[in-house]
Amino acid sequence: MNFNERLLELRKSKGLSQDELGERLGVSRQTVSKWELAQSYPDFQRLVLLSDYFGLTLDELVKGINVQEVRDKNLADEHITEIYDDIKNAKSVVSTIFNGLAIFGGISIVILFVIIFVLR
Repeated sequence: MNFNERLLELRKSKGLSQDELGERLGVSRQTVSKWELAQSYPDFQRLVLLSDYFGLTLDELVKGINVQEVRDKNLADEHITEIYDDIKNAKSVVSTIFNGLAIFGGISIVILFVIIFVLR
């Protein structure tokens, strides 16, 4: 049995909703859902909280978990975060360039009017 299946089984055995389990662990319902769908995995702190809550050792809780799958998922998440950070930085640079161009354009128009109307 995989971790996500084990978590789902443990949660249901306690009669908890994803929201209720999330509250007890300090995470959102969506986070619990992602754990149960194997879209992400809890960090070590949350694993300890889960094992305490369900009265299991960490080994019992994570037995059968594919460690390489977790590593791959974490690496993919890091790459996605880096991509979003790069996009955010690029937006900031583009915004700065456009602001500079707008100021330059405004100054150019003022200079043009001065040349046309004052220096005639």
